[in-house]
Amino acid sequence: MRRLLSFTLLMMTALACATPAVEAKDEASPDGVKVDKMSPLRNLVPEAELEATALQQYTSIKQQANKQGALLPDSHPEVQRLRRIAAKVIPHATRWNERAAQWQWEINLIDAKDINAFCMPGGKIAFFSGILSTLKLTDDEVAIVMGHEIAHALREHGRERVAKSGLTSAGAKLAGIGLSAWLGIDPNLTTAATGVGANLAMLRFSRDDETEADLVGLDVVARAGYDPRAGIALWQKMGMVNNSAPPQWLSTHPAGKSRIAEMKKHLPSVMPLYAKAKATRLAALPPYQSNVKAIAPIK
Repeated sequence: MRRLLSFTLLMMTALACATPAVEAKDEASPDGVKVDKMSPLRNLVPEAELEATALQQYTSIKQQANKQGALLPDSHPEVQRLRRIAAKVIPHATRWNERAAQWQWEINLIDAKDINAFCMPGGKIAFFSGILSTLKLTDDEVAIVMGHEIAHALREHGRERVAKSGLTSAGAKLAGIGLSAWLGIDPNLTTAATGVGANLAMLRFSRDDETEADLVGLDVVARAGYDPRAGIALWQKMGMVNNSAPPQWLSTHPAGKSRIAEMKKHLPSVMPLYAKAKATRLAALPPYQSNVKAIAPIK
């Protein structure tokens, strides 16, 4: 056991040092919010393999929902609304993670009472109808929820959590191969022992991760032309439904006065982005043309 622990620590150190910890652009952004550098622990988990695992889980969730008649069709008005909002928000994701340009983004709506939503690594998004109907979300508030969940994926919080928990298929393979050589046993056994599947849809993040997702989410949605002040209204609504047991989305996303205060503190950083987006959108509108026919002059 002592040799196993020593080898694991050695592998973690080597992998963490193998790749640069952060993209400098996060701190060098001339406008918008500023956040800390991304954790070097995420480098323990190959991003492509984690995204592949996320795709498998997302496909499984869709298949199960479809069997139960809960996967709402493309023609459903709320599905169309979510996708319309996503189409405005997603183009601003690459500012925070260049890999997002390669993701095969997807958004679906599951008919369930759960007050919940998530975005898996690789841009796989799902909303549950309960969060829309119970909270009666406006488009701005939907964008806030979506931006927050997308921010988790952009900042690779899932990748970091999987690394911290030792729940990675690719890392498990690498560790398994090393363990087999170290212990002299079948590599298939060590890979199976170290490879525990991650529930990427429902990972619980740290309070720091949640705060960062709030702020990055505000930045992204403001650039998309959605009012970041809706974040305050959203969390006030979340507090109102938290009279007894908290809804699942709230239980995994700690709320409270301190969270709202943090959002208010950063509004001065994102409101100019929102104003700029609105001005750009107005400038792109065609010139106003009246449909009223000209009245002939009185003779």
